[in-house]
Amino acid sequence: MEFATTTSPHSIGSNSITRVMAEVLLALVPGIIALVWFFGWGVLINIAIASVTALLAEAVVLRLRGRPVLSTLGDLSALLTAVLLGLALPPTLPWWLTVLGVLFAIVIAKQLYGGLGYNPFNPAMAGYVLLLVSFPLEMTRWLPPAGLAEHVPSFAESLRLILTGGLPSGIGWDALTGATPLDQMRTGLDMNRMIGEIRQSPLWGSVGAVGWEWVAGFYLLGGLYLIWRRIISWHIPVGMLGGLFIIALLFNMVDANTHPEPLFHLFSGATMLGAFFIATDPVSAATTNRGKLIYGALIGVLVFLIRSYGGYPDAVAFAVLLMNMAAPTIDYYTQPRVFGQRENGDG
Repeated sequence: MEFATTTSPHSIGSNSITRVMAEVLLALVPGIIALVWFFGWGVLINIAIASVTALLAEAVVLRLRGRPVLSTLGDLSALLTAVLLGLALPPTLPWWLTVLGVLFAIVIAKQLYGGLGYNPFNPAMAGYVLLLVSFPLEMTRWLPPAGLAEHVPSFAESLRLILTGGLPSGIGWDALTGATPLDQMRTGLDMNRMIGEIRQSPLWGSVGAVGWEWVAGFYLLGGLYLIWRRIISWHIPVGMLGGLFIIALLFNMVDANTHPEPLFHLFSGATMLGAFFIATDPVSAATTNRGKLIYGALIGVLVFLIRSYGGYPDAVAFAVLLMNMAAPTIDYYTQPRVFGQRENGDG
């Protein structure tokens, strides 16, 4: 008797690219709210400029390549890239630099390689590194957190600052902007000051710095939501945070006066954003479970080494891009043994 058969797959999962991207965007909302609360309206303006630029750039490239435009834009991948890059940019950054970074991320780092699924590097981090290396002064002009700032720009002042470069009346750059916690820590250590002295600044909070530790906490909350929803697995975040924590702890135990405690590293800079939203990019990261742990742990180690001995105070973007290059090799050597296969490779 002949039975009707169908080809695999025989069941359809509930995940789709659009749903995954939408869940990630939703998980970012608490962090976005915290970032706006502590650092002003420039954060939302950056995200808006980045989002419009990303969608337009992707549409133009898709049309030139003869690919469907609306369905591809509907997968929300370009929008997510824009939001991640926008969150990483200072709220005082001139609009044209945001546009430049997004164009590089979408056109060069993503579409030039064939689009979603083919890009070897995280597009948002590629755009960020381009801007940081090319325009270091503009990329380090962060506002002090609310409560410590001499002047908190209104929405209109933030819009004017980003679009025209015009400062609020009677306010200079020195009064408007300040060093980030990682910047202040690195500068103080370079001046041979002890960590206890550096932490006397009013910028410092419980484990990180005022404002920054709250933003990191809300990114952590969003990341745990993604794990709970099974949008991402726990392996890369645990590997990255664990790797960073362990190496920071070892150096701190050797000399606590010149190496900050591990929690400072975890709740400063882009650590939490990187661990849950950037390093977990399914296209450019390792794919095996064991490989994800190794991949994440090595990112954590690189973050510590670059922060401590490199030329830039925060290092998440550099660490992720470096490990993007190593991801295929990590996957090659961490493939699980096929069921029924002997250790020597014979069937």
